[in-house]
Amino acid sequence: MRADAAPPRALRRLTQLHAGLVLFGLGASAQLLAGLGNSPWDVLHQGLARTFGLTVGAWVFIVGALVLLAWIPLRERPGIGTISNVVVISIVVEIMLSAFGPAHGIVVRIALLVGGVLASGVAVGLYLGADLGPGPRDGLMTAFVKRGHSMRVVRTTIEVTVLLAGTLLGGTVGVGTLLFALAIGPLAHLTVPFFAVAPAPEPAPAPA
Repeated sequence: MRADAAPPRALRRLTQLHAGLVLFGLGASAQLLAGLGNSPWDVLHQGLARTFGLTVGAWVFIVGALVLLAWIPLRERPGIGTISNVVVISIVVEIMLSAFGPAHGIVVRIALLVGGVLASGVAVGLYLGADLGPGPRDGLMTAFVKRGHSMRVVRTTIEVTVLLAGTLLGGTVGVGTLLFALAIGPLAHLTVPFFAVAPAPEPAPAPA
């Protein structure tokens, strides 16, 4: 029975991981299409696209890969969730921004913004709850925390640096940026425990 239980659990984790990554890409895309202010990392991605060309989706992939390279001197090991994070989110953003243009009408834009932030909060719970490896950006933060630095200081430093760089490059900053910054932490606090996959049961001791 225990041996048969392992594959369904692994399948659930993989399914939950990729559902979360797709949902995060949809949430990020909705916020980008709303045009009312992006998350700090998407301010950077959009700013890079506007300054150097390529698409926002392409820059999501490039920046994720570069951040992943920064794990090497920090001696962090990526999981399947880490690699999938780089690939899946960039593909979803690329598809959505290619298929849809910027939203018009303030009601539609606000709905996209709020829906995008809520979707991102649920998505974080899904892919982190699967426990198959953090995203490159999350892993960068936790790598510094493991070395004795305050999580609050590390997270704030990274987010502010990324936001300032993206703003200087022309990324969109607005009320959506503030909403994301204020909401994503509390949302993740609720959704990560809710979607956390229970650890596999310990094998029964062999009979004497």
